[in-house]
Amino acid sequence: MPEMAVHELFAAQAARTPDATAVSFEGRDLTYRALDARSNQLAHRLRRMGVGPEVLVAIAVERSLDMVVALLGVLKAGGAYLPLDPGYPAGRLAYMLEDAQVRVLLTQESLRPSLPASAEVLCIDAAPLSAESREAPEVAVRPDHLAYLIYTSGSTGRPKGVQVPHGALSNFLAAMGERPGLDPADHLLSVTTLSFDIAGLELYLPLVTGARVELVSAQTAADGARLLERLVASRATVVQATPATWRLLLEAGWAGGSIKVLCGGEALPGDLADELRRRGASLWSLYGPTETTIWSAAHGVERTEVTTPIGTPIANTRVYVLDTNMQPAPTGVAGELYIGGAGVARGYRNRPDLTAERFVPGPFAPEPGARLYRTGDLTRWRADGVIEFLGRTDHQVKVRGFRIELAEIEGTLLGMPAVKGAAVLPRDNGSGDVQLVAYVVFGAGPEPTVTEMRATLRDRLPGYMVPSSFVILDDLPLTPNGKLDRKALAGLDARSSAGAADHVEPRTPMERLVAGIWTEALGLSRVSVHDNFFDLGGHSPLSMRVLARVDKAIGQRLNPRELTFQTLEQFAAMCEKRLAPPAGGAA
Repeated sequence: MPEMAVHELFAAQAARTPDATAVSFEGRDLTYRALDARSNQLAHRLRRMGVGPEVLVAIAVERSLDMVVALLGVLKAGGAYLPLDPGYPAGRLAYMLEDAQVRVLLTQESLRPSLPASAEVLCIDAAPLSAESREAPEVAVRPDHLAYLIYTSGSTGRPKGVQVPHGALSNFLAAMGERPGLDPADHLLSVTTLSFDIAGLELYLPLVTGARVELVSAQTAADGARLLERLVASRATVVQATPATWRLLLEAGWAGGSIKVLCGGEALPGDLADELRRRGASLWSLYGPTETTIWSAAHGVERTEVTTPIGTPIANTRVYVLDTNMQPAPTGVAGELYIGGAGVARGYRNRPDLTAERFVPGPFAPEPGARLYRTGDLTRWRADGVIEFLGRTDHQVKVRGFRIELAEIEGTLLGMPAVKGAAVLPRDNGSGDVQLVAYVVFGAGPEPTVTEMRATLRDRLPGYMVPSSFVILDDLPLTPNGKLDRKALAGLDARSSAGAADHVEPRTPMERLVAGIWTEALGLSRVSVHDNFFDLGGHSPLSMRVLARVDKAIGQRLNPRELTFQTLEQFAAMCEKRLAPPAGGAA
């Protein structure tokens, strides 16, 4: 297990290859020497603001060279960082900042007005840093010191912060350097948002290896055509993405290349694995919860399987499939997956109860005091020594790689005045997408519309946690022992419940064309001309697939923004206008 922290590993690499390109973004580059110097200057400024070991700095910046400078600057100051997505609801950001007790908020001038003002603010793109020392500050950082805090969905209705120490992060990078591996000649194209922990592989592994990382903007990452264009132009040799993003690239027409394909965040379906294996130089399926530092297992995919297995543990990681008595399950028998070793996080911020529940003593560990993390994943060992994923032991789901506790959405619904009962279930829409369905029971008082409930949820939750469909019920079905009957709920038809109350069928050929594309993409039986694609549960990657189909049908290239604020009726009219000849032109 490496003893150096990630910023120390980077500094050592910068000393070896100072003139090599470290990071690129939209035509601008930073060499290892320049990135080292700029992050040192920021670190000195942060030190004077009180940043040091165990002090948290929130980072809310757009994807840019400044983002990488910010990450390394915080770590070099001895601090730990909390990545924030500027697009999250203000209330959720405020909760994270307060719960984490952040000392400094590191952001950009353009984002500052939209962020909660609960910490001292430093705008990295406006701060005068040129007078600061270009040498690294002297700060002693231990392996047990906090490296980062990252929030995931919480079953109590509030997100929970996972505390990852330096030792765990350094071990992860060393393990990934071995398998799947990265070389100094590699060029990694980074597409993942900073608030998703798997971005740690994309940003740090190249920088401690001597390779190059190229960032793409959030807009490019969500647009299949633009992402494909950037992928081809970059000549990247390694790309990590979720299954949803890989499908986006395939639908945009990616023909393949000499690329090491890394896929994780949710189960890798067999059909997608086949497509990626045929197009890439190699395919790796990666698995791991946030609580055990990004990825804990890897599997080189070499043959067709219905669902790709979890694989085998990475270096210095132990995995156990245990029954309800905490005893090892025999090969082929299902049990819960427990993970131990160097990657296990400290626990949850300010949640000793939940930490004790999920991080348990390790009865099989060789060293005293070791802990195991209870993943909640139902798995089994195969005869060939590989672990298969079978499902969940609780109500946690994955949507586009993001982990969601359904209870958090249910709790937010129950917080609305007229809602007395709520349940949320996942549903496969048949196109490789998992969508959420909310079942709601009203009590006394004025009943909100679906549009109003959706708007309230968008004000409080990230977009990927807002249900696509809403079903209004008189009562929630119960089992004979009085518990919620989720199987009975799943049998109810939610496919026609997503639209507005005043349903109006498409009337023109263009409206019918667009409606057909929308219903297929969203997994709905019908849509109204008054419906908005995003209000029906659409999201950025899915919108790009929809636009690509509309583009092909009408022979016009549409701007992604043209779908955002329009009803089906307005969007269809805009498409008609695009097809109409110019005024005064030939009929």
